[in-house]
Amino acid sequence: MGVSSGRISLWTASLAAIVALAACGRDAEPEVPVETEGPARTAASVETVESPTLQAIKRRGRLNCGVHQGLVGFAYTDNRGEWRGFDADFCRGLAAAILGDADAVRFVPLTAENRFQALADDRIDVLWRNTSWTMERDTGGQLAFAGVNYYDGQGFLVRRSLNLSSAAELTGARVCVQSGSTSALNAEDYFRSRSIDYEAVVQPSEEAAREAYGREECDAFSADISALAAARTTLSSPAQHVLLPEVISKEPLGPVTRRGDEQWTAVVRWTLNALILAEEYGVTQANVEEQSKAARDPRVRRLLGAEGEFGQRLGLSATWAVDAVGAVGNYGEIFERNLGTQSPLDLARGLNAQWNARPGGLIYGLPVR
Repeated sequence: MGVSSGRISLWTASLAAIVALAACGRDAEPEVPVETEGPARTAASVETVESPTLQAIKRRGRLNCGVHQGLVGFAYTDNRGEWRGFDADFCRGLAAAILGDADAVRFVPLTAENRFQALADDRIDVLWRNTSWTMERDTGGQLAFAGVNYYDGQGFLVRRSLNLSSAAELTGARVCVQSGSTSALNAEDYFRSRSIDYEAVVQPSEEAAREAYGREECDAFSADISALAAARTTLSSPAQHVLLPEVISKEPLGPVTRRGDEQWTAVVRWTLNALILAEEYGVTQANVEEQSKAARDPRVRRLLGAEGEFGQRLGLSATWAVDAVGAVGNYGEIFERNLGTQSPLDLARGLNAQWNARPGGLIYGLPVR
């Protein structure tokens, strides 16, 4: 069937109107040019909104860091009242990354029971206190884990005079554990799964559990192996106490922040990663300044601010990683000084060796790029 000339005229007029409108639209709103292949966008092209927590720290000129009340090797005060330890050094490294001053830290000693409330109440900016990353804590809606700085596991400390070779021999034993932690739950799981009768002697704090064990109010003390190693150094005759071979849990310990300030959690996460990467790349407290100027390895140059603007993405200076490593050393230096061969604990790196060490461990720094 043919098409009438009137309908053709109407169609032609409509098409002309559409073309005219399109032309007007181009005049009013310029076309967006199609991107062609070229260099990727750099960190400098990304604007970041600074976190409220980071803003508060910069205003007050101090980081509020929650730590253990007193755990040898991790967080404790020396005879001059100065805070020392593995976790304390990470607090100082974080303060240096943010403020350029490792001493701009207020250490807030916390118990297992009040540590999370201190975060919720804004008494602290970050909790760096041997806290295990678990599903319940991660999905509870209040906490954000920024990473793992120590892979631990729960064990048992007993008197050598008991002649025990395994925790499976603790039938009918009194076992000291700390309330408000995963220790009591892990011990219950271990003994129940093996149908072993035991008596849990629950104490309000790790120190109280340690003291009860020292007074022989229990036959064994169960806690993280690192805490047991620290506890043994405080006993009157450390050589008379032995760690049993069983490791009954996985305890990934690391810094915790408040949920809802992702940018602040990123600052904590990447400061931890910077200290880990520094060890992997051979950047030390002694050579970090030289490396920041002379390094040719692009990975090192990005880490130390010679290339890119990764500090800007965090709301920090270009020298944030240089400042952190210069203040406390790299991860390996922090470990050896506080927990390893240079410390009374003399703990092996074990799982806390770098991923590419021989033998390898679980410590693995995320790439800065």
